[in-house]
Amino acid sequence: MVPDVSTGSDSRGLIAYLFGPGRRDEHTNPHIVAAWDMAGAPGPGRDPAATYSQLARRLDHHVDLRTRELGGKKPPQHVWHCPVRTAPGDRYLTDAEWAEVARRVVHATGIAPDGDEKACRWIAVRHADDHIHIMATTVRADGRRPRTHQDGRRAQAECRRIETEYGLRRLKSGDLTAPRTPTGAERAKAERQGQTVTARHWLRERAYAVAAAVHTEADYFTVLQSLGIKIKTRLGPESGDVIGYSLAAPGDTNSAGEPIWYGGSKLAPDLSINRLRERLPDQEKADRPRFAADSAEPWQHTITAIQTAHIILDSDDDAAAQAHLAAFGDTLYNIASATPGPHRAELRAAASTFNRARRSATRADHQAATALRQAAKELAYASNEPGGLAIALLFATVHLARAAAKWHEQRGHQQQAAAAEEAFRHLQAGYQQAAAPVLADLARRAPRAATASRYEQDVRAALPDHADRILADPTWIAMTTTLAHAETAGHNPRRLLAEAGAQRELDSAEHPAEVLAWRITAQPNRRTRAAHSRSIISGTSPKPPAPHSPAAPVARSLEGRSRHR
Repeated sequence: MVPDVSTGSDSRGLIAYLFGPGRRDEHTNPHIVAAWDMAGAPGPGRDPAATYSQLARRLDHHVDLRTRELGGKKPPQHVWHCPVRTAPGDRYLTDAEWAEVARRVVHATGIAPDGDEKACRWIAVRHADDHIHIMATTVRADGRRPRTHQDGRRAQAECRRIETEYGLRRLKSGDLTAPRTPTGAERAKAERQGQTVTARHWLRERAYAVAAAVHTEADYFTVLQSLGIKIKTRLGPESGDVIGYSLAAPGDTNSAGEPIWYGGSKLAPDLSINRLRERLPDQEKADRPRFAADSAEPWQHTITAIQTAHIILDSDDDAAAQAHLAAFGDTLYNIASATPGPHRAELRAAASTFNRARRSATRADHQAATALRQAAKELAYASNEPGGLAIALLFATVHLARAAAKWHEQRGHQQQAAAAEEAFRHLQAGYQQAAAPVLADLARRAPRAATASRYEQDVRAALPDHADRILADPTWIAMTTTLAHAETAGHNPRRLLAEAGAQRELDSAEHPAEVLAWRITAQPNRRTRAAHSRSIISGTSPKPPAPHSPAAPVARSLEGRSRHR
């Protein structure tokens, strides 16, 4: 059962909608099921003599009368609106049951506490089988405003209790950190225009993708503009600094032809200008040179940072863990931009889904996750995808997404845990699509039997407690090729196996050889690293890449995803 609290100032417009045919003639038999006074609130749907304007006048007159009596002014947002909808598949409630639901919600939210004769006036209208709309004035009979602090959260809590008592599907409780869902009008508009997503959702996805890739606030607005998105900033009256911003999707206008604006914080809480600044470095740090010694470094840096994030999630530092979850959300967008192939669709879906898991009521210490965020930005501008490293990175994201789901579940973050679990499934599907041909190719290029036998001895010496399971794993043959490549790159196989096995426990791994193969793949080439160190000692430095456009990785990530066809 989902309540959705909002406020406004147009009581007549809302009443006309509630008792009207709906935007697509979907309203059937609109009628009042409960009210502050059933005798005093005749419903236009059941009583032909009661018109919309009559009911609206009664409610507006109540507000005007009480505010005039106390010498006050009509509140600008004096209309309280709360649709309450059952979950798909739930049984349909009777009018009497919906009436009880409405009374409990207005009591829980402070609109009309039980037994309070001076409470706000309200009505509950049913015009479909699966939901009602509760409408109230936010001026009490004594002229005071109701105590509606955290009314959305209180409505959610009451609905959880109602679900249990009525035998309905138990939905997951939120913590007020979820982004606003598109309104019915927004969904209907997208449907009329033949779009698969609303303008709100389209803008949110692009804002997240851009914020993940850019290095500065200025770049953020530049890239959004390059994507055809209109930008309106709000400046401080004294400082002249940007204190807020709004975005409008291309071609999304109202009846007057004006752009429809969405504030950053209205798209998602962590897209407000202040939350963005917490994650973007200041200009001085952003101006430092950014380049990798070789094409593999961004991938290796990101894998290492994700492995560190996994360790942080197992610690007691919730602020650091929350920061790493936010940075991981950015990382998923950049992985999708840097990884070609048919599995990119799963990676995009994982990034979008994980957005709900990147926020909670726990305040993040974003400085703690700088390494992961910066590694992800390196990856956004990387080129020449280094084969197996990309698969190793995907493998690491699968396990971090599962760890994120566990972290949220332990803290009672039900919506976030569900989102992380769904992202895990998308990442797992993407990994399996990408890894299957690579593992098959590694198995085809397995070294000679004598070399494989030597590696078997190395496994038994380095990881005696896990050796039997590793050698019985179907991925073992492919792992021998990985060990051969590592040995050619300058690694000692036995030492490398011990290091890989010590990174995290192997007891819970269903395929330990597969786990070790990707851990080994992620190790830097020792010879390349040594050559890089010598160049630093001798005073030479690697040649930086050509200047890049901040829009490039975002364009790659969003390729083929235009909302307007």
